[in-house]
Amino acid sequence: MKIAVVTDDGKTICQHFGRAKYYLVVEIQEGRIVDGVLRPKAGHHTRGHEHGYEHGHNHDHDHGADSRHRQMVETIRDCRTVLVGHMGPGAREALSAAGITPRSTEIREIDEAVRRYLDGMPTTDPGCDSRE
Repeated sequence: MKIAVVTDDGKTICQHFGRAKYYLVVEIQEGRIVDGVLRPKAGHHTRGHEHGYEHGHNHDHDHGADSRHRQMVETIRDCRTVLVGHMGPGAREALSAAGITPRSTEIREIDEAVRRYLDGMPTTDPGCDSRE
């Protein structure tokens, strides 16, 4: 099984899904991490502010948002779950459409968050949080 985690540094979970630069994709076998690969992630940082995105702008409804969200998902189509801090509804819908379950967590350290996920940690519903 593979789990993706949004990150900027490969060690901590980025708190904003759309702004994360990378996914750390961890492979799980027999309940433990056996491999981890950093993959570039499309996001708001790759399209820049020249397209009118400003922090706080409701970009889930702007022209092209669906396409951008699909691009964010393409890199992790082989994963079944993604651990995130927070995300907006557009990203959540794109992940769900691809069969990837988003799980929101307040845990910052990737290793701890993955262990807790594997142990069945409770997670919040990302649908309740649109800080993105």
